[in-house]
Amino acid sequence: MKSNGRTKSPDGTDVLRGLAAGLIGGLVASWTMNQFQSLTSKLAEELDKSQGGQKKKEAPEKKEGDDATVKAASAISEKVFDHKLTKTEKKVAGPAVHYAFGTIMGGFYGVAAELAPVISAGAGLPFGAVFWLAADEAAVPALGLSKPPTEHPLSTHASALASHFVYGLTTDVVRRAVRRAL
Repeated sequence: MKSNGRTKSPDGTDVLRGLAAGLIGGLVASWTMNQFQSLTSKLAEELDKSQGGQKKKEAPEKKEGDDATVKAASAISEKVFDHKLTKTEKKVAGPAVHYAFGTIMGGFYGVAAELAPVISAGAGLPFGAVFWLAADEAAVPALGLSKPPTEHPLSTHASALASHFVYGLTTDVVRRAVRRAL
């Protein structure tokens, strides 16, 4: 069966288009997630100031030094390129890891949604929740890139989950729009 000059499988799936749509969705979602985190951080600071600044707490990753993406970038640079990142390089490498990982995960989601459309039920929110659980709560601590989940306050987990809901929803909305256009 042909569609726009490309051969589709008999069931209508097109894995390459799903991959492309997912990659674009994951990239846009990574940016959107960053914007959401910046906004909620600013709102929390304003709330803290309005309450007299008594509840100000720095994010756990900030207390430990570099965040997980910077730690991952540093580990890759040192193990693969035998190069220790400078402070300036870390400012670029951390976000690069975040965007690359988010984009790749969006690509996986796009392929999975193409092969098993039921995966996209819930407009990406279940995807965001699973991504949060697998990455933030399991893989990142297991790789030594953050403290164990039990050492973070519930508010940190809730904030991270909300950010991943934004990521999942955005990935799915953009993926669907791009997939229709392809």
